Amino acid sequence: MSEGVDTVGLDTPPQLAVDRLLDDPKTRIIVCCGAGGVGKTTTAAALGVRAAERGRKAVVLTIDPARRLAQSMGIDSLDNTPRRVATVGAGGGELHAMMLDMKRTFDEIVEAHADAERAQAILANPFYQSLSAGFAGTQEYMAMEKLGQLRARDDWDLIIVDTPPSRSALDFLDAPKRLGSFLDGKFIRVLMAPAKVGGRAGMKFLNVGMSMMTGTLSKLMGASLLKDVQTFVAAMDTMFGGFRTRADATFRLLQAPDTAFLVVAAPEPDALREAAYFVERLAAENMPLAGLVLNRVHGSGADQLSAERALAAAENLEEGGIVDQEPGKAGLRDAADDGSPDVDEITAGLLRLHAERMQVIAREQRTRDRFTSLHPEVAVAEVAALPGDVHDLAGLRAIGERLAAGVPAGA
Repeated sequence: MSEGVDTVGLDTPPQLAVDRLLDDPKTRIIVCCGAGGVGKTTTAAALGVRAAERGRKAVVLTIDPARRLAQSMGIDSLDNTPRRVATVGAGGGELHAMMLDMKRTFDEIVEAHADAERAQAILANPFYQSLSAGFAGTQEYMAMEKLGQLRARDDWDLIIVDTPPSRSALDFLDAPKRLGSFLDGKFIRVLMAPAKVGGRAGMKFLNVGMSMMTGTLSKLMGASLLKDVQTFVAAMDTMFGGFRTRADATFRLLQAPDTAFLVVAAPEPDALREAAYFVERLAAENMPLAGLVLNRVHGSGADQLSAERALAAAENLEEGGIVDQEPGKAGLRDAADDGSPDVDEITAGLLRLHAERMQVIAREQRTRDRFTSLHPEVAVAEVAALPGDVHDLAGLRAIGERLAAGVPAGA
């Protein structure tokens, strides 16, 4: 999305203009994605706070089961219903937040698409209870279902999605299709066959084949589980087509021009390697990439002093061999005779800490440069590492300011 990019020199990546992205009324959905543990939830929350305070009516959908987001927003708890963050918003802006309840979202789909009697039978079915509580891909599918529901309501002009903490950052793109295909696939259709044919004639026709298949499945799944699955399939008969249809509709929603993907990463090889893979996948799926948020980047206000010079100075101090020491300073070394560290020891320790910081900065820069050499077109916002965890709105605002500035402190 060109509206969210500021072009800089040829040797550096374009800077991601976060405020321009948030202010653009054409931006209706922002998806924060990336590997686990890189700060997606905090980034999503900070974007929500900043958007609301710039006049947008925003809702943040998180899948993070931790209570950090609710606590940082001053809310006792988050659930499947968007809750207003009362202290955020100006000039008509509002912020709501919610945490995906995977099972409750699945229950809502059943209740919305089945009559009361059939819905009750489905909700009470043991196989359904297992499927809705933890079947592979269910969380990602329900996250996309909830996104579709929020977009259809049109109560907010900006939806910010914190994608699930999946084993792979790509799971949330693939899982809805996989689950939709499973629920509308051949295996389910085979289990539905007896009910579809109906009557004694139909059952006689299928008797031999179905007996063989049922016997095999009973051995594989257990007779009790097979019965639960068949009961579940019979009850869900009218709903199966809808799962794939909605999965496809949500996939198209993610490809729409009013959606913007932000790939979130830390300046570490594994995280940026997965970020690069994700950028390539988004391009292959024709999904609009706004840019990369590089979290927890280290900076220094004294970067003119290199790590090598700092280490050399520390060694000179420790060896007592400073060659450019001013006359009269040598006495300071012997001033403390009570066993406490002298000025030279403290200074040498600080120089070594500075050298370590400069080495970290250099390593992060090399890692970032490898990414930008592969994807020079991707706009980047670098966010300075904070000294502690974000636990309140002030911390989220600080992250939002760093996102908007796009460069780490001290750089």
